[in-house]
Amino acid sequence: MIDKKLIFMEWNECKKDFIRYIEIDKEKIKSIIKLVDARINFINSINADKNNVSFIVENYYESIKELLVALLLKNGLKSSNHQCLITYFYKNYQNYEYEANVILKMSYVRNRLEYYGEPVDFEFYNKYKEDFLRIINILKTLIGN
Repeated sequence: MIDKKLIFMEWNECKKDFIRYIEIDKEKIKSIIKLVDARINFINSINADKNNVSFIVENYYESIKELLVALLLKNGLKSSNHQCLITYFYKNYQNYEYEANVILKMSYVRNRLEYYGEPVDFEFYNKYKEDFLRIINILKTLIGN
């Protein structure tokens, strides 16, 4: 399990180095949501076990990350840094601090998998799997409003 305190990236650094203003593209937002729905359907077709849980969590993270991309896009922004996507959500939707922290944890375990070959602990999946789906629904609602 994650035993260190994870810290959100500084928003000022994000604005300075990784965030830019763009034109809102409603079709791209719809396309992202469609892709996320397909990814979630795929995840739902798999029975999680210790051999595949890393890939399930990775796909949940990718879904959430893409929805964060769509949320920024809805607001005329684009980020070239995944951590800034999470920081944007944390900073602008403070009612969802818990969810932002779960996303930050997901990012950490996904990066450990991607860059160091460390598998995701099944305990992490069991602890947060309901949160993953709830976060996806929250993000879809925020994008829809």
